[in-house]
Amino acid sequence: MSEDDPHKHKWFHDHLTPDLTLLHSIREVTYSGQSKFQSIDIINTNSFGVCLVLDGKIQSSEHDEFIYHEALVHPAMLTHPEPAKVFIAGGGEGATLREVLAHRSVKQVTMVDLDREVVDVCRRFLPSFHQDSFDDPRLELQFADARDFLEKNKDSFDVIILDLPDPIAEGPASLLYTREFYHLVKQRLDPEGIMSVQAEPASYHDLQEFAAIANTLKSVFPVVRVYQTHIPSFASMWGFITASAKLDPAGLAAEEIDSRIAARLSRELKSYDGYTHVAMFNIPKHIRQRMAATERVSTDQAPISAY
Repeated sequence: MSEDDPHKHKWFHDHLTPDLTLLHSIREVTYSGQSKFQSIDIINTNSFGVCLVLDGKIQSSEHDEFIYHEALVHPAMLTHPEPAKVFIAGGGEGATLREVLAHRSVKQVTMVDLDREVVDVCRRFLPSFHQDSFDDPRLELQFADARDFLEKNKDSFDVIILDLPDPIAEGPASLLYTREFYHLVKQRLDPEGIMSVQAEPASYHDLQEFAAIANTLKSVFPVVRVYQTHIPSFASMWGFITASAKLDPAGLAAEEIDSRIAARLSRELKSYDGYTHVAMFNIPKHIRQRMAATERVSTDQAPISAY
């Protein structure tokens, strides 16, 4: 930057780990506030466009959110033969909802987010993320703790998608990554159903939460499949996991995924297709070995804690 550049000293520090910080130059701070649960910022960066920032960490960026949300939603949705009833935990910016509603088979979506203010801010300032999905008549939007909601609501779902904040110690999502919670999720899944969860960084130097979430799900579900994709704004490979009593997305060939996309989705995807699907589920050897060496299981008494 030149000496007279007005943005020279405006930087957002995204602390990814105790040893790694990513700097983003800021064009504008569009919104900054504090809800009952967390700080909320909408910033316009020169690196990744408009970003949602919660508690000081980028959650979604305008330039690459489609990679994350397509990876989280479509492997599980397309593995299910005909997902009609879907539950979303979290996902306040509405992009996970947007991807779910692209499936023609979906008749009802129950979305539960803890923080009404996050949803309100995203509806106002992030229209390209949600694309008016909050106005879809198939949506039932609730503001509550997802665990408490599932304990009280006895409905079953074809697909459950957990788009949750990081499991920060004492944070609002700390008990939504535990064995006890996953048992509850299993109870609310139809016997032919499948769940997916964002599962933290999947880089060689930062695998502890990804491996622990996988181990925790394996203690509850018979079929657990890990996968990863690169999210540029996170500066990392990112982990995702599906879990089911029967359904296995890793067993689907590229041609079958492409066929299901063509038959079942109402619009074209930007990142995910059959070729991408197969690549995501082929985890490199060094990652598999590191994960296999981790035995940690997250419980209510000893939950995992991300940085």
